[in-house]
Amino acid sequence: MEFHHVSVLLNECIDNLNIKPDGVYVDCTMGGAGHSKEIVKRLSDKGLFIGFDQDKNAIATAKERLSEYSDRVRFVHSNFENIKEELEKIGVNKIDGVLADLGVSSHQLDEADRGFSYMQDAPLDMRMDVRCDFSAYDVVNTYSEDELHKIIKEYGEENWSKRIAKFIVEERKEKPIETTGELVEVIKKAIPKKARIDGPHPAKRTFQAIRIEVNNELGVITKMIDDAVSIMNKGGRVCIITFHSLEDRIVKNEFRDLALDCVCPSHIPMCQCDKESLVKVITRKPILPSDEEIEVNPRSRSAKLRVCERI
Repeated sequence: MEFHHVSVLLNECIDNLNIKPDGVYVDCTMGGAGHSKEIVKRLSDKGLFIGFDQDKNAIATAKERLSEYSDRVRFVHSNFENIKEELEKIGVNKIDGVLADLGVSSHQLDEADRGFSYMQDAPLDMRMDVRCDFSAYDVVNTYSEDELHKIIKEYGEENWSKRIAKFIVEERKEKPIETTGELVEVIKKAIPKKARIDGPHPAKRTFQAIRIEVNNELGVITKMIDDAVSIMNKGGRVCIITFHSLEDRIVKNEFRDLALDCVCPSHIPMCQCDKESLVKVITRKPILPSDEEIEVNPRSRSAKLRVCERI
């Protein structure tokens, strides 16, 4: 299947990266290489681009689409939480910019057998990196009712999380829940019909929650930001696109914390923490897609771009 992914906030990302032709830039989530190609096109033969992705299909696609720039491109098949360690392996100790487009890609949603979509019946999978053993099947069929309730409530922000968890546990007593279609039917039974009217698809929030749990999507963001900033040259930028409030809150708070030069309690008259401000926040409010972009690509509707700069 062709790797199709529409790059969100493309021009806004490129503008905010402030790309230097001889710089070193990292795309943490290459996907279909849309953002990546625009970065690479702006590099000279002395510049370097390193593209990360944990999806082998994305790596293969990026290699093909960036083939004409092979003299300045390196690829890393790994989760971006390993950014610092993986860059050290290839002898890169300083960088000038990082881009991360968080969440699931259009390609992963559209590729039915990956099990990301509640619109297509497929085995319960949802692994971004198929080398991992842990999948959505394990979450749905082995987590306790309390554990399911917790992740669906926290990661899916689902009002019916308690009932959905209870219905999943009751259903799997008969037999394991093996497909996305079976899971969707359980969720529909759990949510009263009147609560489904005029809202999003009833399975949307639960599928989001399970996907986040399978791929530890929230747990890796802070480490990536901290490690990227630690090896960033002065003036380098970190640009991160989020698609839901949980991701955005983590990015916003981490940028804020890195910008603080003191974390001492307010009642202490003099600073004793010796903390240094590492970044300045460029986007006090996130950059949002234009109405024109949303019309062309409805999936961009919830995107937010936040940017900070190393000082």
